[in-house]
Amino acid sequence: MRKYLSPDYYVNTYRDVTVDFLAREGIRYLILDIDNTLAPYEQPEPDEEHLAWFAALNAAGVRAVFVSNNKPARVTLFNERIGIPFFPKAGKPGRRSMRRAMEEIGATPEETAMMGDQIFTDVWAGRRVGVRTILLPPIRDKRDLGTRLKRLFEKPILRYYWKHKQTGDS
Repeated sequence: MRKYLSPDYYVNTYRDVTVDFLAREGIRYLILDIDNTLAPYEQPEPDEEHLAWFAALNAAGVRAVFVSNNKPARVTLFNERIGIPFFPKAGKPGRRSMRRAMEEIGATPEETAMMGDQIFTDVWAGRRVGVRTILLPPIRDKRDLGTRLKRLFEKPILRYYWKHKQTGDS
């Protein structure tokens, strides 16, 4: 089970996912979470760094889509200046919105990655539809009980990831 939930890549920030990295890994399609992946919950709109990152993706021919468990109003506002397809209230780790998002952008599993900050939603959702997964630490962790419990259960999976990454077994 740990291997099924372990990400393919771990990065420190979304800015580490460059067009060079994506090209080297053969990734042409990105499924993206928003909250705590690209921006903290409290940031309603993208900043100039986000816009530049999305412009670079677009210029390189990388197609992106938002798949978020958040409400439509939050996702719509964040996406207003970015203008990519989006699927709010996605029900991750369910497959339905993930599959619809991939269909919307013409993605194939072999050339697609899911990027997010949570193992039990983002990584698991990506694994369930057969795409590679990119995990990053949360920008600002919510301190509610549910999130604290999820983060506690993520720790052994992350230990597994780091142990096997160093041995090449991941």
